[in-house]
Amino acid sequence: MKKTHWLYSGLLLAGIVLSACSGLNTGKIEPAATDSMTTRLMAQSVPRLKPGTSTPGFVVDASWPKPLPNNWTIGQIGGLSVDSDDNIWVYHRGRSVAESFAFGLGIAGTDSLGNPVDGLGNSRSLAPQIAGCCSIAPSVLKFDPEGNLLTAWGGPQDPGFLQNQCRPDEGCIWPAVEHGIYVDHNNFVYITGNGPGSSAEFPWAATHGADSHILKFTAQGEFIYQIGYAGAQGADSQDRDSGPNDTPQPYRVADMMVDPDTNRMYIADGYGNHRVLIVDAATGKYIGHFGAYGQNPVDDSVSPSSSPNLVEAWAKDYRNGVTKPANFRNPVHCAKLSDDGLLYICDRGNNRIQVFDLEQAGRGECQNAQAREGLCGFIRDIPIAPFSASGTVVSIGFSSDPDQSCLYAADLANGTFYIINRENATELDRIGRPGRQAGEFHWIHALSVDSSGNIYTGEVDSGQRVQKFTRYGSDSCSGLGYQDIGAYERNR
Repeated sequence: MKKTHWLYSGLLLAGIVLSACSGLNTGKIEPAATDSMTTRLMAQSVPRLKPGTSTPGFVVDASWPKPLPNNWTIGQIGGLSVDSDDNIWVYHRGRSVAESFAFGLGIAGTDSLGNPVDGLGNSRSLAPQIAGCCSIAPSVLKFDPEGNLLTAWGGPQDPGFLQNQCRPDEGCIWPAVEHGIYVDHNNFVYITGNGPGSSAEFPWAATHGADSHILKFTAQGEFIYQIGYAGAQGADSQDRDSGPNDTPQPYRVADMMVDPDTNRMYIADGYGNHRVLIVDAATGKYIGHFGAYGQNPVDDSVSPSSSPNLVEAWAKDYRNGVTKPANFRNPVHCAKLSDDGLLYICDRGNNRIQVFDLEQAGRGECQNAQAREGLCGFIRDIPIAPFSASGTVVSIGFSSDPDQSCLYAADLANGTFYIINRENATELDRIGRPGRQAGEFHWIHALSVDSSGNIYTGEVDSGQRVQKFTRYGSDSCSGLGYQDIGAYERNR
């Protein structure tokens, strides 16, 4: 029998039960929900796991977040972060919003020919405003757990922000393509971008070239510092001190996280560099860096097993039996710390998670070409749907139990996130499938977990939304699941 996990709308009034497993659309439509039906749905939403295994259950809340004010709409979700008060920070790409969703924007400037355009570069020659709806929300949005918007700031669409709070002459250059966000234990907000460089055709178009910097703000959006200069000419995974005030020079950073015990920041660096970068979060100063298997970083361009085509690289190696590439591939997409001192790295281009010991990794030059566990701080590989040809694991999170026994891994290529027993790295269940309904994903890109074990996700491409999955039942994972995480060719 196929393994199936049922999700139902947080509203329940729609009575729609959604499937979230095995790649099959096994959802069904029920009559309008009643209290007795709610009980029945909760009962049948228990995952059909292997005997002796258990996981948390999840229900998608189709009413989260609440409607935004000011006719605001949002674009692709670059990143998500849950702060120490369980507020959810959403970092979106305003410039990704299609013209048809931004007719409410008025004149923001002129194009290179002097014609009036809105902030997205759409023509406003016929009228200063085409329709009443909609405008673009600021790039950084802070929600409470109930979905109420608490704070919004940042980006060129936030009037006056670039003139007053993020001025280039002070070293604050807003990213061209918003990507990662992290809110640390002191409520400082770090943001990144992964833009490769663009023209100056429109008011919102970036003129600084590639995104090769990290910006630090207060929770209110006051600029503090930058790591790296915007507009670097290319990747240099060995750089330590070429940025402002002798900080490192990153290149197209994906994401980062700060250790509350040491105030060290671990950076997934990223779409250009292929390394994990470690800095002092207070100053941005260099502490260490490392590549795959804890060794000195190796860029794609010099890797004997690399392919010039990102989509084909891992799949080609996988077919040829090269299952342990010696380099991180484009992009190194996340860096997440567990409470027991382990660092989990999303090596998206290699369809794997690599796990490291914080006390060992990045503490000096190290060689581990044979991928030996226990050397250079390397602990283990966790392959995620390794047969997929377009990059899988983009973001991870941990369950809320004291042992953080569940590892949640978001898979962009296959439109789902896996529930993995962190102790034995086996798949216990999966949530979601490709689609656009509640509980489904169109290019899941970010995932974060609050202290109650609820999961928040964000999507890119034309998904452009955030979703909340409310946890119920167990808060932990146990048992031996499936060794081949992400496989579809098996009976469930």
